[in-house]
Amino acid sequence: MALTWDNIKEGDALPEMKKTPGVTQLVKYAAGGGDFNPMHHDYNFFQSKAIGSIIVHGRFKWSSLGELVSNWLGHQGRIKKVSCQYRGMDFPDQEMTVKGVVERKWQEGGEKLVEVAVWTENAEGKLTTPGKAVVIFK
Repeated sequence: MALTWDNIKEGDALPEMKKTPGVTQLVKYAAGGGDFNPMHHDYNFFQSKAIGSIIVHGRFKWSSLGELVSNWLGHQGRIKKVSCQYRGMDFPDQEMTVKGVVERKWQEGGEKLVEVAVWTENAEGKLTTPGKAVVIFK
């Protein structure tokens, strides 16, 4: 069934998405976003050595939350806002799961709005990047 304003209900889960970014993908992401902090690509960097690995960019995780919402929304509307907090580290070559659930559905100012709780979980199932998204339906 195609996603429509009428068939969305609070509590509906978005189809989850799996990501396993490797070092090459992180370097490409750094090139696109201009974030060349060695913490994201250099295993010899002192902070990487201290924690035993490089880490996935926070903005990579934020954009993954947006991708999840965009995939769910399709062409039925547009994303108004995506926000998140970075509360844990994700590591390259480890699966990261991106999830979401509809929290609120309302109309305001002639717009059909939906707020979605979104988050990433690391390979151990720990919540690392909780956030929110608001979408406007056609």
